[in-house]
Order: sequence, then structure tokens, then C-alpha cells
Amino acid sequence: MEFMDTIAAIATPPGEGGIGIVRISGDRAVEIADMVFKPKSGNKSSDIKSRRVTYGYVIDRDGNQNIDEALMTIMRAPYSYTMEDVVEISCHGGFMSVKKTLDCILKSGARLAEPGEFTKRAFLNGRIDLSQAEAVMDIISSKTDMSLSASVNQLQGNLTKEIKKMRDKLLEMLAKIEANIDFPEEDIEEVSLKELEYGIDDVLKKIRNLLDTSEAGMLVKNGIKTVIVGRPNVGKSSLMNALLKQQRAIVTDVPGTTRDLIEEYINIKGILMRIIDTAGLRDSHDLVEKIGVQKTKETIQQADLIIFVIDGSEKITDEDRKILDIIKDKKVLIIINKIDLAYRVDIEEIKEFLGDKSLIKASAKENIGMDIIEDAVADMVFKGEIKMGQDLMITNMRHKLALEQAEKSLEKAMNTLNSGLPIDFISIDIRETWMNLGKITGDTVEEDVIDKIFKDFCIGK
Repeated sequence: MEFMDTIAAIATPPGEGGIGIVRISGDRAVEIADMVFKPKSGNKSSDIKSRRVTYGYVIDRDGNQNIDEALMTIMRAPYSYTMEDVVEISCHGGFMSVKKTLDCILKSGARLAEPGEFTKRAFLNGRIDLSQAEAVMDIISSKTDMSLSASVNQLQGNLTKEIKKMRDKLLEMLAKIEANIDFPEEDIEEVSLKELEYGIDDVLKKIRNLLDTSEAGMLVKNGIKTVIVGRPNVGKSSLMNALLKQQRAIVTDVPGTTRDLIEEYINIKGILMRIIDTAGLRDSHDLVEKIGVQKTKETIQQADLIIFVIDGSEKITDEDRKILDIIKDKKVLIIINKIDLAYRVDIEEIKEFLGDKSLIKASAKENIGMDIIEDAVADMVFKGEIKMGQDLMITNMRHKLALEQAEKSLEKAMNTLNSGLPIDFISIDIRETWMNLGKITGDTVEEDVIDKIFKDFCIGK
């Protein structure tokens, strides 16, 4: 695909830093570089070889002045990120030098790039597929080694290869079916029903194997949704602050201090925890507190892990028992807090409700037991109680939905085959599966979906 205009944008975050990069891409990229960059050697930018770094000055021809001392790299098509001519000018990191460099480039004929437009051009020019383009954004937003590894795996095309194998298999089946339908009188090898059944079953297993990784994939990408619950004033906010190693939540001796959900991310042994401090669960006549309690109950239902905090210096209360009943079917880690005070809680009664759930004695105030809590969470993950994934995982909800649609289509094809209906009915379902799988790589996706995906990117990528 050929684009008629040349785009430019700042590719590094705003603010002071060691370096600031302005990127140009398009047919006029080198021509525009000639206008705004003067190599120290005296050569023209257009004479510089591809993939060579050149020292020189960014110049404002209108003002006839040097803006910054900089380095320029030219990457000529098709050997560049966008498969177009790309020029990157590396200025000193700072707001004004980078902004003025971009202004000069725009005055020389480039257009300011839209969010994600460089990656969109890489996709439209065939350098990467849509799943790889999405992996670029996932790499940028990765918060743990696990999520980074999963994103890099996808960028390298491992998911693409699996999808391509399945689509090729389906296309092969379609070709044989349609040849038999269109040319029944010709001497064409007839596709057997057994062969079709084997082929459909093989692809169906591969789709389901990928879907089986989606739960783990979402946890790796978005973090384990961990909700801290308990009645008021048992130390939930203190525990959150201790785990975060900062004063994020307000802590007082007044019950009901936390009224709304407080959410933060924490990296525990390479595992991303999306940790949520909640309003204390109790009956209240205060309208605001009642709303907070209702939000807590809703959040519990959506949680991957519950951290249930109990005040170890008091006996079990009816409020504790109500919470135990609410969370009994969830993955639960029980924290007996305030062990620095007199110990009065009846552990056996807790075990009657929650059986062999992990139980840890701690003091959030004195920072006792925090390392044990971290080890317990990691242990639950790596033992598979909270499932994490392998190298190839489905971490994108759009991919998951496309796979689910493909699974349904192929199940219909199998049912059609087993019911003895004409073979052309099977081809409709197989083609639909092929189309649904193509949505993942972008081969069969609608243009408005593509536009929406790239609008979520940052400018300059």
C-alpha cells in the first residue's frame, strides 16, 4: 500500500531526559531531513547511506539558526519499521529542543502523525499482522517480566503461526469440498467424511488449547484482581499500605474510614497484582458507607483472589461470619492481623468455614508477615491454584472472542457432518471459522475495528 503523505511525531515521552527522538516516515522523509538537518561533514542527508548514524545540527531555515546538536539515522524502504523511508533525529532530551525540531519538520511538509500511525503503516504495508501490532502496545504497557515475555512472544509471530496453520488446514478442506461440489463429473479425489471429521477435530482441539490459556493470559496482562475484605477497622488499609510499601490508603481508628474502592498495582515476585482496598463490610445507616459496602460485594464476585483480614486481637464476630459465608467459594488467603496485640481469635472456627484455605498471622502496623504473604500468593500462582500461563497465551479479549466464535462455527460444522446433511452445508461453517480466525491477524477484520485498535496507541508509535 502506498501512502501519499509523510508523517512525523515525537517518539519519546515528554519532559527532560538524556535523549528525545523525532521520527519521520513516508516518501518525503529524506527530502524533509535535507531541509532540517545539516550534517557536520557537509554532505546532504540524501547522500547518507541507510542505517548510518550521522552527527550534525537541527536547523531552522526560516530563522537561519541552529536549534540543537543532534544525531540522525536514515532507514530506507523497505528495511524500516513502517517499510517506508524513515528518518529519526535524536536531539538532547528536553521539551523545547524536541518541540522545535518537530515544528521545523512540520513546516517542511510533513503531517503530524495520528496515534499509532507508524505501527498502522507497518501493518497496512504487510510488515506485521494485527496481532503483532497489538503486541507492540502490550510491550509498552507491560508491568512484569511475565507480561513482557507474553507480549514479545506475540510480537515475534508465534500466535500468527498457529492461526496460519489452522487457516491453511481449513482452506485445504474447503478446496476439496468445493471441488467435489463444483465438478462432480471430473476425476477429482473425493473428500471422505472421515478425513473431514479428522481435520475438523484437529483444528477444534487447537482452538480450544488456545482458549484454555486465555484465563491465565488475562491475569498475566491485567494482573490478578486481588480484593482485600473484612469488617471495618481490622487493618485492611494498613495491610494494603504495607504491601505497597507506601501510604496509599488513609488509616485511622475510626471504623468506616474507607468508603470507596482504592486500587493499585504491585509486582510480587514477577506476578502483577491488581490490589483493591474495599469498604469494611457491615450493616450501616450511613448512605455513603452503604454504597461502598455494595461496591465491595460486587467487586468480590469479580475477584481472582480474596485477602480476608481478621482482627486477631478480638473474637470472631457475626460480621466476620457473614463475610466468611460470602467468600467461602472463592480463592481466599486469610490474614490474622494485629498479632502484635493480645491474641484472642478462634482459628478453629475460621477453619470450619473455609477449610484448608491458606492462613497467615501478621501485623500490618509492625510490618510482620508481609514476606510470608508475598510467598503465599506466589505459591498459589505457581502451584496452579490461580492459573498463570505458558509462552503462547491469549492475552487479548478481542482474540479470545474471535476464537470463541471460531469454536462455535467449527462445532456447527461437526454437528452438520454427524447429522448426515449435504457436504456443502459443512463448507459454510468451515468458511465462517476461517473468517473468524482471520480477525485475529487482521486478514478478515473490518476497517472500523482496525481504526479503533490504533487509536488506543500513543502518538509516535
